[in-house]
Amino acid sequence: LERVKNLNAYFTMSLYKNVCRSLFERHKLLFSFLLTAKILFGDNALDPVEWRYFLTGPTGEINIIPNPLTWISDKEWSSFYRMLYGLNQLPAFEGLEKYFFENTDLFRKVYDSVDAHTAKFPGDWDTKLNSFQKMMVIKLLRSDKIILSMRNFVIEHLGEAFTRPPVLNLQECFNDSTNCTPLIFILSQGSDPKSDFDKLVEEMDMNNRVTSTSLGQGQAKKAETMIEDAKQKGGWVLLQNCHLSISWMPSLEVIVENFNPDNSKDFRLWLTSMPTPDFPVSTLQNSVKMTIEPPSGLKANLLRSYHGLDDKELNNSNKPNTFKKLLFGFCFFHAVVQDRRKFGPVGWNILYEFSNEDLGVCTKQLRLFIDEYEEVPYKVLNYLGAEINYGGRVTDDKDKRLIRIILAELFGS
Repeated sequence: LERVKNLNAYFTMSLYKNVCRSLFERHKLLFSFLLTAKILFGDNALDPVEWRYFLTGPTGEINIIPNPLTWISDKEWSSFYRMLYGLNQLPAFEGLEKYFFENTDLFRKVYDSVDAHTAKFPGDWDTKLNSFQKMMVIKLLRSDKIILSMRNFVIEHLGEAFTRPPVLNLQECFNDSTNCTPLIFILSQGSDPKSDFDKLVEEMDMNNRVTSTSLGQGQAKKAETMIEDAKQKGGWVLLQNCHLSISWMPSLEVIVENFNPDNSKDFRLWLTSMPTPDFPVSTLQNSVKMTIEPPSGLKANLLRSYHGLDDKELNNSNKPNTFKKLLFGFCFFHAVVQDRRKFGPVGWNILYEFSNEDLGVCTKQLRLFIDEYEEVPYKVLNYLGAEINYGGRVTDDKDKRLIRIILAELFGS
């Protein structure tokens, strides 16, 4: 029995990691939530009727009573009461409507709570409802907290590891591929996997056996020739921006379908493309897919930045201790400017596409100036980082001032 549990846990985590690498950040928590729900359905621990109600909400027409609450606007009352009435019809929530109107002040405390998704419910409702049923009540009272409730639900049943997407590891992706399996980078706006790809090429000593081209007008014939040569000689082919060569996609589909295991074992086809409905479905289904976009959260961003560094690179300086400390400052700065984008105009007045290449340039300059000068030239490094490497993308004057202050606070001046 213990071995079966271990196998289930290993398989579930393996499935999560393999699927997560092909999902965008905004979809990863949703996948974890659906995975949790499917497992609970298999254990008969989740009511299908409650699940359906959670997804679709109330249906049908009812008589809406006048709004007796001061803390719910008349505009919101109709949908609020319909959901409350619908919950009351489910066996687990029987009596909720009556109790709610008798104790509206107690429920208002949950409604007004900063952490409504973890607040205790009035009366015995806090003990008689399970975590999923509590989430349904949170959806009624504070729908803005439903994402946090979903996260807590996943942590309760599968563990916190299923809310922390793994950092993309190209070596693992390569190990999962064969000479008949393409590897596809699914791009997001401003992302570029070239630096990660070049690093893998260097690690695997494939520098002289890689050919690449950016697809577009007149590149189709060249791409076909490169693939044929690599299949015979055992090289890697990188075809960038497949979404710019839609007319050639049917030909690519045929080429991939005709891949033969008898070709060189070292042959790999790497593709990059923005999401497009014109990309061949069969090629997509039979490939190793990887999304390239900034991780969500400071911790995930820092892990991504340090994932590409090893001890040799960290100690490759005349003053390794100073270099490591200041490198952390740049990495944390990179995480902050990336993560501020999710707050829209509150984070940046204009959405800027900062990338790992910006951090890479700052790292090289940091190592150079630390090795060249006896004292750390903070002013120079601040200027290069905030005005040129990152600041070169910034056009709004308020954003320019903000990025200077953030770097000076985190990095020193």
